[in-house]
Amino acid sequence: MIIQGLAFLLFSGILSISALLVITARNPVHSVLWLVLAFFNSAGLFVLLGAEFIAFLMVIVYVGAVAVLFLFVVMMLEVDFVSLRQGAMQYVPVGLIVGGVLFAELVFMYGGLEIEAVNQAVTEVQNSQSIGLVLYTDYIFPFQVAGLILFVAMIGAIVLTHRTRPGVRRQNIAEQHNRKPEEAMEIRKVTTGTGA
Repeated sequence: MIIQGLAFLLFSGILSISALLVITARNPVHSVLWLVLAFFNSAGLFVLLGAEFIAFLMVIVYVGAVAVLFLFVVMMLEVDFVSLRQGAMQYVPVGLIVGGVLFAELVFMYGGLEIEAVNQAVTEVQNSQSIGLVLYTDYIFPFQVAGLILFVAMIGAIVLTHRTRPGVRRQNIAEQHNRKPEEAMEIRKVTTGTGA
């Protein structure tokens, strides 16, 4: 029990610090890297709660896809973040009010709950296995449709960010296949003792 408490303090402390650094870092690339650390620590908290499937989703989906996509977009679009932050301080009071309201709602919600210790019988089927059974039997069609939508979104993101830059040589396959030998080679007569 002590080890679980220490692990909770470790994960929650690093999560709080990294979440603070996500919004305070000046470099957007550093913000995304702090976000990755926050996702890893929240996955650790889900493992402590016994929700391994959600922890795996946090690591695979959020760290492996969303945060990498954020990093990719930040590095590819070259957005001028200095100009975007010029008027950001005028929204701080509104943000503090909204944050205070959300915090008050959380306090009231947790204050109204009666926490009871419920002894649950440990079954042979773990939660990851039971989720997999439901997902791949009852909801196989929506699962496949979601995979297809994500695949189309990935292709769209690649097409939108793929652009030509001046001065960068690109391979043109059709031009290479249609090239004649006389366009590719030049035969020179080199005499002995002289270079080409």
